[in-house]
Amino acid sequence: MPLPDFQSFLLPALRVFADGKTHSLKEVREHVSQQLQLDPESRALLLADGRTPVYVSRTHWAITYLYRAGALARPERGVYQITGRGLELLGRNVDRLTVRHLMEFPEFREFMQAERGPQPPPNGDDESPEERLANAWRQLRESLAKEILDKLRQVSPAYFEKIVVDLLVAMGYGGSVEDAASVLGRAGDEGIDGMIKEDKLGLDVVYVQAKRWSQNVGRPEVQAFAGSLEGARARKGVFITTSDFTQDAREYVKRIEKKIVLIDGRQLAELMIDHDVGVTVAHTYKLKRLDSDYFEEE
Repeated sequence: MPLPDFQSFLLPALRVFADGKTHSLKEVREHVSQQLQLDPESRALLLADGRTPVYVSRTHWAITYLYRAGALARPERGVYQITGRGLELLGRNVDRLTVRHLMEFPEFREFMQAERGPQPPPNGDDESPEERLANAWRQLRESLAKEILDKLRQVSPAYFEKIVVDLLVAMGYGGSVEDAASVLGRAGDEGIDGMIKEDKLGLDVVYVQAKRWSQNVGRPEVQAFAGSLEGARARKGVFITTSDFTQDAREYVKRIEKKIVLIDGRQLAELMIDHDVGVTVAHTYKLKRLDSDYFEEE
């Protein structure tokens, strides 16, 4: 069963408080999950940040919306309780509580105006504000990764070599750029071919091959790379391409004794983003939550 949209969490969240007692966010999450009959797959879905479960975000924001609409009060730290307005909303016996219902109340309209600005986003009421932010971040990152990959396919083989060296050093391999460049950079087929320190002390080495290709890299190329590890007495290798690997090539590296990591063009772009290679920080946004403990008076 698909995870219900954000607005579907409003009524179940409010119903938790129908007993007039105080409840914590953790209690509300569990009760809402039961009401919506969320299966393990739905509970396991994560936001674009890869850490926060979607149902947790939607429950949290459902409580926030109900609180801002005056349907819930916060009598003490970490717990909420239903108000007369909340009881009135439950008394309507609606099958689905929506943002439209909450917009009846002036304090909620003021809250939404501040949160969204003059124009609400398309389908914004189906997602929590945290989801909208996370999805926007993911879209921007995907767009940037495509731009990087386009650039990688246009640069010269020599400059592609420099980019790979910069990335490996940024990831902690090879010591300094000068050290890495001294062992990477042998003439190759539109790429580099050589060995690099696995750590700054050089306790182990990694054999590296990179191909600035448009066509997918197949098993023959990967198998030849595995053979070169034997000649170099290396146990580990990284094969980087601006394209992709065939399924046969990916299955091959799973079956051999040597440890070979395959990095396709998309992964290469993602690594460059993660390690700030070829990108600059345009803006930084920090998502913050209220620290209720700070406001507790002794």
